Amino acid sequence: MKSHYKEQNIVETLEQNYMPYAMSVIVSRAIPEIDGFKPSHRKLLYTMYKMGLLTGNRTKSANIVGQTMKLNPHGDMAIYETMVRLTRGNGALLHPYIDSKGNFGKQYSKDMKFAAPRYTEAKLDRICEELFRDLDKNTVEFVDNYDGTMKEPVLLPTTFPNILVNPNQGIAVGMASNICSFNLQEVCEATIEYIQNEDADIGKYLKAPDFPTGGQIIYNEKEMAEIYKTGRGSFKLRASYRYDKENSCIEIYEIPYTTTTEAIIDAVIELVKSGKIKDIMDVRDETDLDGLKITMDIKKSTDPDSLMNKLYKLTPLEDSFNCNFNILINGRPKVMGIKAILNEWVSFRMECIKRQLLFDMEKKSEKLHLLLGLSKILLDIDKAVKIIRETEQESEVVPNLMKGFDIDQVQAEFIAEIKLRNLNKEYILNRVSEVDSLKREIADLKETHSSEAKIKKIITKQLKEVAKKYGQPRCTKIVPDDEIKEITQESLVEDYNLKLFLTEQSYLKKIPLTSLRSNPEHKLKEDDKILQEIETHNKADLLLFSNKHTVYKLKIHELNDCKASSLGEYLPNLLGLEGDEKIIYLVATDDYSGYILFSFQNGKMAKIDLSSYATKTNRKKLANAYSDLSPLVNIMHITADLDLVAFSSINKVLVFNSSAVNSKSTRDCQGVQVLKSKKGSIMTAVKPLSQVRLNDPDYYRTQNIPAVGCYLKSEDEEEKQLKLDIDV
Repeated sequence: MKSHYKEQNIVETLEQNYMPYAMSVIVSRAIPEIDGFKPSHRKLLYTMYKMGLLTGNRTKSANIVGQTMKLNPHGDMAIYETMVRLTRGNGALLHPYIDSKGNFGKQYSKDMKFAAPRYTEAKLDRICEELFRDLDKNTVEFVDNYDGTMKEPVLLPTTFPNILVNPNQGIAVGMASNICSFNLQEVCEATIEYIQNEDADIGKYLKAPDFPTGGQIIYNEKEMAEIYKTGRGSFKLRASYRYDKENSCIEIYEIPYTTTTEAIIDAVIELVKSGKIKDIMDVRDETDLDGLKITMDIKKSTDPDSLMNKLYKLTPLEDSFNCNFNILINGRPKVMGIKAILNEWVSFRMECIKRQLLFDMEKKSEKLHLLLGLSKILLDIDKAVKIIRETEQESEVVPNLMKGFDIDQVQAEFIAEIKLRNLNKEYILNRVSEVDSLKREIADLKETHSSEAKIKKIITKQLKEVAKKYGQPRCTKIVPDDEIKEITQESLVEDYNLKLFLTEQSYLKKIPLTSLRSNPEHKLKEDDKILQEIETHNKADLLLFSNKHTVYKLKIHELNDCKASSLGEYLPNLLGLEGDEKIIYLVATDDYSGYILFSFQNGKMAKIDLSSYATKTNRKKLANAYSDLSPLVNIMHITADLDLVAFSSINKVLVFNSSAVNSKSTRDCQGVQVLKSKKGSIMTAVKPLSQVRLNDPDYYRTQNIPAVGCYLKSEDEEEKQLKLDIDV
């Protein structure tokens, strides 16, 4: 049986079939060029420009799509989908090219479909003035469209590096392009600096990418420098959120450019269903006309920041943008860093301006030529009239004028077309007076055209104008990567409410509230007693102050749960305390807010910011936790100022407010004098006024410290035997 198959050389087949197709996709479809556009974008915008939509009213999108098909034969829906992404309504671009009306969907949602083109309207946005600046002055090359019926520009003479201002993605055959967007003002400033100094540090001016969806960019200087240098690399984007404490919910209002609301919600729901996240009660999309919003109802006991850290790790709320700055340069794809892109754009823009200058020179030279011919008839207007009048055949008028005044055909044609009413001395003098100014203008244009420095000044001026006119604040917040709290095993720890009990004999009990309710009876060693009791939760930090001017730091979840019937953790073993060292005070905190009040026998009090004990590293022990210049009388953690009562060894009493003591960040600060010493007295105790029964507290009160205080009244004598709350 005769075979119907024909053997072909694989190399020849690829060269004849695959390569032409591949190059067609690369050059004519998928990869953007130095003006920042793919052919489909350029054809659409140019069509709208020719339709007068830069200054006119909006027109139906269907009309625009139909007109664009004269340049783009790929079908109406393909054209409309391209148009949608370029609109202000879709929100995919930092600086949209199309001012839209109607439903164009949203970039951040795959379910929010755009309306049909017959229902929407559009025109060019104002920034397009910069895309088409001087297009009619031969600034760029024009070529035939696909069927040769009209001309279209090869590139648009954009006055700013548009290639860096709006995100652009394309997938070709065997290659791709993925260009992130940057803030317009920063791009202009960086370009100006590059024009002035090619060795400039672009990173100082072009801070980081910027996206229309906002969010946060996790900035790593080394990674960003590599992207700027090579055009390849990746960085992380995060969603932005706020916590509504009153309604116990988290509202996500900005998301990474690379994801959608549906992808986020689906991922969160899956985590809840699988039991990996137990703190979320409900998740819903509340996006409306005011903008994007994903709401998650959470348990009241949930730490929103900790929960979001988990979600960043496990959902598209944190995503990566992979850069591939692949751009067509003279029909060849090339991956470039930022400086290389700016260099290509500056070269392109210089060529545009040179072409514009040549165009202006030619037009002015043509006008000058005509006026020079006109000036020749100024000396004898009557002669010109006579020549025209006495010429019998119309075809001889121009030759006779050429012969009579020694001018060329172009000049003669111009003179012959002058209206009879303008054949007066005044008209001709007014026109001829332009000759000198035209000569100067042409000379200036020639000088500028031949001067690279002057052309760069023009570019710089235009960039400054663009930045001033269209610049806007960054949408994406820059967050240094060292400020980002990475998810750890700790963040996966279950949180719950509990109580801590410190005993005199250095035992520490951690008891969940549920356990404490069922069995509240404490087991203690003989002669032991509870010194301090605090209520907190499992994810808080614990500060343990010792009598050796040291503070130990623990994560409460690191402690074992126990029951009231157990003795608890023995602190000397747990912390490695010295022989005579003991813990005298506990502070549990989430955010290190408030103050620690240290009261000393010498009558001084130090008010130390609790934040002074917060450390970025996981240090377990901090020396010099408080001053050692005088014996300690009392430690007290306060979150707001309150009234205090100080007692002296000679029965003096002083009532004052803690606001009189200025806060300090230095941990071992000596503090300020509160109770003045008299007759060698010392301060023996300090308590909150709410815990002391005084019949007339104002009698002992002072507004200014230090003070000696007042002797204890007889009716308050029952307080005379006051002792320290803690044994120090």
